[in-house]
Amino acid sequence: MTKSPIIVWFRQDLRITDNPALNAAGATGRPIIALYILDDHSPGAWRKGGASRWWVNGSLSSLSKALKKLGLYLALRRGKAADVLHALISETSAGAVYWNRCYEPFAIERDKAIKTTLRAKGVNIESFNSSLLFEPWELRTLSQTPFKVFAPFYKAALKAPSPHTPLPAPKSLRPFEGTVSSDNLETWALQTTTPDWAGGLREAWTPGEASAQTNLHRFLDDTVGDYYKGRDIPGQALTSRQSPHLHFGEISPHQIWHTTLAREPNAGTASYLREVVWREFAYHLLFHWPAITDQPLRADFKNFPWATDAMSLKAWQRGQTGYPIVDAGMRELWTTGWMHNRVRMIAASFLVKHLLQPWQVGAAWFWDTLVDADLANNSASWQWVAGCGTDAAPYFRVFNPVLQGLKFDGTGEYVRRWVPEIAALPNEWIHKPWDAPMDVLASANLKMGTTYPWPIIELTAGRDRALAALKTIRQTSAP
Repeated sequence: MTKSPIIVWFRQDLRITDNPALNAAGATGRPIIALYILDDHSPGAWRKGGASRWWVNGSLSSLSKALKKLGLYLALRRGKAADVLHALISETSAGAVYWNRCYEPFAIERDKAIKTTLRAKGVNIESFNSSLLFEPWELRTLSQTPFKVFAPFYKAALKAPSPHTPLPAPKSLRPFEGTVSSDNLETWALQTTTPDWAGGLREAWTPGEASAQTNLHRFLDDTVGDYYKGRDIPGQALTSRQSPHLHFGEISPHQIWHTTLAREPNAGTASYLREVVWREFAYHLLFHWPAITDQPLRADFKNFPWATDAMSLKAWQRGQTGYPIVDAGMRELWTTGWMHNRVRMIAASFLVKHLLQPWQVGAAWFWDTLVDADLANNSASWQWVAGCGTDAAPYFRVFNPVLQGLKFDGTGEYVRRWVPEIAALPNEWIHKPWDAPMDVLASANLKMGTTYPWPIIELTAGRDRALAALKTIRQTSAP
């Protein structure tokens, strides 16, 4: 079996640089079969959403070209991962499968089962860490328990041994000389047509490892110095926009970490690396509390009296709430598959607090429409906003979308871009068009209720209702 081929199973590591599984397989000198499996069975409810599937299409095309330069052919197969692997091993007499670890609950369960069955058949399994700076079990509190609060987790991360330096891309690899059948990427129909996202996504993004590297260096060269003060300003391009590249493994956190540390340290680089550690914290939470994907970490929130309302949810999804900063964010999301992080918080808070909709329905919408949909980040962030996580914003902290808009988009640059029907309003009224005098509305060709919707809910009433709902669970959970 020592000369038998090794299957390198690509998952969320769609790159050739700093890819431990690929490097380790190459170091053996044995023939390599590169494989990607589109497995819609194992994830259950968490199969890739529409925007993610669009991204995977472009990323696989990029990876295939990169591997071809190294002499490898990327085999594409669709089906239950265990079945695909068993079939390929039978066809090729492969003696080993190498992969980089995934940490979603369904992935852990799937991989454990595959390891057990394949090892029982004499197939060697090697797994590696390529997507986290620290394994989820490595950082512990002083009492040797998992962290529940970000601040001490962040301190522990900074005190921990430095994450490994990135591995270079292999210069050459030995390909498997036999025949391996493969699906045609186009037949997977990952380019969404219902709805048709392709136009807006193509305009906003270029998936692939090369694009990830270009974006990182452009951010560090041109923008990171302004990141600390400007990262909350949605009208300016001051964030790295690395999240989808990082999620799909087109770039590793180790590459981001060490490349950033190599730059002149400043408040921007420190703030950026803190966000990288927040991602680590989200995976730490998901690993130790896998139910956070759909269950509140705070047990008392299981009895929260959500006011499920399909019409309110649809207005939020379509960017028709009547609150410009919320609507701008939701329209940016629908068009580009991405939303500025500050606006994500505002839009999410509005849904779960002012509209009193369950955070799970918001998380599900983000899961389907975000190109950077990440189970750990998505779950932890929604629980943070909803106030039901371990390290959550207090539930009584209700973002006021008007005040948030005035604070972070004072000139209305962001709102005007995504809500063009109110673009002609003066700055004074851009975040509260319903209060604008009739002559101002007329000069802006704006008719409330026709050109742009009236607010779906009055802010004070929505806030009061949310706080009253919180009071009920406090009473029911009191001793």
